[in-house]
Amino acid sequence: MIGIFDSGVGGLTVVKELFKQMPGYSSVYFGDTARTPYGNKSPELVSAYAVENVRFLLDKGAKVIIVACNTASAVAMDALKKTYPDIPIFEVITPAVKHALAVTQTKRIGVIGTSATISSKIYERLIHESATGAVVIPKACPLFVPLVEENWLKHTETKMIMRKYLMPVKMKMIDTLILGCTHYPLLRPMIEQKMGKQVRIVDPAHETIRTLQKYLADNPSMDASLSKKVDHAFYFSDVTPKVKDIATRWLGKEVDPKKVTFA
Repeated sequence: MIGIFDSGVGGLTVVKELFKQMPGYSSVYFGDTARTPYGNKSPELVSAYAVENVRFLLDKGAKVIIVACNTASAVAMDALKKTYPDIPIFEVITPAVKHALAVTQTKRIGVIGTSATISSKIYERLIHESATGAVVIPKACPLFVPLVEENWLKHTETKMIMRKYLMPVKMKMIDTLILGCTHYPLLRPMIEQKMGKQVRIVDPAHETIRTLQKYLADNPSMDASLSKKVDHAFYFSDVTPKVKDIATRWLGKEVDPKKVTFA
């Protein structure tokens, strides 16, 4: 079973890609909706949450973990690897960076994400390590996650906020934009409209599942150990009608979210 966690519903974008690219695999998802957003919390607290989330997924039978949260990917990987050294744990940042570098023609790359992700400067560091001379335009968009969690995907207010965030990035003449938060693909149609057709959009969810596929192809014993019953379970630390609605509409199937409370 493949375990996936996020600070809320954004990680469902990774689940959707899993359904699309790896339909024969089972999964268990945990969305920490009671403690979202992670983007305005300290690295230490996010790391503690991440360790707790992974323990829950392992207890549910997961053997491979995807950290479907850019904030946790940026600040919690060291804690996760130290706590669970024998568990394959995948983050969403490196695959997105690799794909962005593969498709950019001008090496002018924009990155939008939570305040914590942008403050970590992890995207700049990884891009500059691989592409000398690349120009990275980072922009924190702290209101995007709450807007998605509230299901405000087409509201006029969302369009106004998006314009305020994205226009300064667009003015820097980027040709590639990394959606540095797994919530953001739910806003992708609006983002594409604001940025224009000349800007390539990089979705971390798509690239992360491709990375997992390659890992399993290179590690057949791990692949063989994963359940192929095609069963999918969804857990959240707080369940509201909005959570169920977003999950069902985004995944295109009826989702029965279960509430779980950590002691």
